[in-house]
Amino acid sequence: MASPLRLLFVSHSFPPPGRPLANIGGMQRVATELDAALARHPDVAYHHLVLRTSWRWTHVRVVPFLLRLALQIPRMVARHRIDVVLFSSMVTAPLALLLHRKLNGTRLVAIAHGRDVTLPVAPYQRFLPHVFAHLDAVLAVSRATGEACRQRGLPPERLHVIPNGIDPARFARPLDRRAARHALSRTLGLPLPDDALLLCSVGRQVPRKGFAWFVEAVMPRLPAHIHYWLAGDGPDASAIEAAIERHRLQKRVRRLGRVPDDVLHQLYRAADLFIMPNRPVPGDLEGFGVVMLEAALCGAPVLAARLEGIQDVVAEGKNGHLIESGDADGFVRWILHYDRDRAALQALSERAAAYVRAHFSWDVVADRYVQTLRAICSATSSAPPPARAPDASPDPPATE
Repeated sequence: MASPLRLLFVSHSFPPPGRPLANIGGMQRVATELDAALARHPDVAYHHLVLRTSWRWTHVRVVPFLLRLALQIPRMVARHRIDVVLFSSMVTAPLALLLHRKLNGTRLVAIAHGRDVTLPVAPYQRFLPHVFAHLDAVLAVSRATGEACRQRGLPPERLHVIPNGIDPARFARPLDRRAARHALSRTLGLPLPDDALLLCSVGRQVPRKGFAWFVEAVMPRLPAHIHYWLAGDGPDASAIEAAIERHRLQKRVRRLGRVPDDVLHQLYRAADLFIMPNRPVPGDLEGFGVVMLEAALCGAPVLAARLEGIQDVVAEGKNGHLIESGDADGFVRWILHYDRDRAALQALSERAAAYVRAHFSWDVVADRYVQTLRAICSATSSAPPPARAPDASPDPPATE
C-alpha cells in the first residue's frame, strides 16, 4: 500500500471563524471546500496554513500573512516531511521564488483560477513568468485558464487541468418546482405567477457576466410570463437597471442584490433555467463558474455562452447547452423551446443534477488532485488528459 501523500495547503481565502459570509466568492468557496475534501482524503497526510479574514480586510492582512509564510512553510515542511506545497491561487504562489531552494525536493504547485492569471496590471503580468519558472506545476481549473498560463510562459509539461468541485451536502435535493417558487416568493415578498418560466443568474454584476446585455437583447423578445431574477451586485448594476427601465421590464426582471445562502438555494430550486450570458472582456477571464454547478445540482440546467472556462462546465445536453456569446437568437430559441416543452425541461433538470453529482463532487475532484500531485512528486505525468472540447450546440427543435 502506498504511503500517504504528505500535503501542505496554503490559502489566503478563508472567512473568519463563525462568519462564513464575511469572505465568500467563487475562489474562496473553492479554497475552503477543497481544503475539507483533501483533509478527509484517506491517502493524504494533511496540513494547512490559511489566512482567515473578511473580504474587507484581506488586502491589508495578506502581505503580513505572506511574510509569515516565508518562515512558517520551511518549518512545516521540515517537521512533517511534506511532499508537496499546494498554493490555493496565484496570490500566494509568488512565495515559490523564495522557497524553491530551501525545501530540498518538496514540490511547489499552484492552482490557477482565471483572473488571478489575467489580471490586467502591467507589473503583475511582467512578474508572472518568474513565478511560473519557480513552480513545479500549475493546476488550472479549466483549459482556458491553462492556456492563459501557457501564454505567460508556463511550460506545457508543467500544466495540468483539474476542474473545480462542489459539495453536494450543501444542497438539498431539488424540491417540487412549484413549491420551491412559492417558498421563494414568500421569502422575498415578490409575486411570481404559477405559469411563469423563471430564469435566474447569480454572480458579481460586471461587464464580462453579460447580465445587462441579456436584459437588453434577450428579455424584450420573450413572452410576458418569462421572468428573470438576478442575485448579486456590482459595478454593472446601473447598466442592468437602465436596460430594465428602457424596456419597461420592472415586473419581470428583478435585481435581488446579495442574498444569504438559504435564499440563494431557494432561487436555484425555484428557477427553471440558469443563465450564464458572458461576454469577452480583455483581462477579465471567466476561469470556470462554480455557480453553474450549484444551479444544476439544484435542478436548474444551464444556458451559457460558449466562452473561456464555461466550456469545461457545461456538457452539451447533459447539464445544459452552450450558445455563442452574444447570440441573442440562440438564447431566445432555447428558452422558448423549454418553455413550450416542460417535459423536456424536467428531463434535462434531472440529468443536470445527476451529471454534476457524478462528475464534480469534491470527493471525485479531490481524487484527481491526489493522483496528479503524486505524479508530480514522482516526476511523471499521470494526470488525466484535458477533457475533449464539448460538441457544438445543436439547434433546438423548431418552434411554432
